[in-house]
Amino acid sequence: MKITVDTNVLISATFWKGDSNVIIEKVENKKVELVLSRDIIKEFSEVLAYKEIQDKIKNKNLEMKRTAEKIEAISSIVELKQRFNIVKDDPDDNKVIECAKAGNVKFIISSDNHLLKIKEFEGIKIITPKEFLKIQDANSNTK
Repeated sequence: MKITVDTNVLISATFWKGDSNVIIEKVENKKVELVLSRDIIKEFSEVLAYKEIQDKIKNKNLEMKRTAEKIEAISSIVELKQRFNIVKDDPDDNKVIECAKAGNVKFIISSDNHLLKIKEFEGIKIITPKEFLKIQDANSNTK
């Protein structure tokens, strides 16, 4: 199953245990195929470099389990074929939809309300990490 995740899922999976981390572990274990674009990888790298993120790493002794290079290595990188203007409240989030469409994925996984309120775009469901894991567990139990 092919998925695209938003940067917030990647950040969450990098520092904390939880649903986002479980999803990226499924990618690492080749149970799910992660499709990303250079734009998403670039944004992830930029967020990791933010001063407040670097301060949190130091102040809370957080361990960075994943880097942009590692995420890129476990992902299928697609070239964007189309630009969309679907996310009116946060046009920067359009890159996630563009990636998902170019990669022909089934799900966009995000915790971003701007994306989540769209719910679906051209057959691609936009859901939270928790919702995705419920769907995956249900699919695993029917096999």
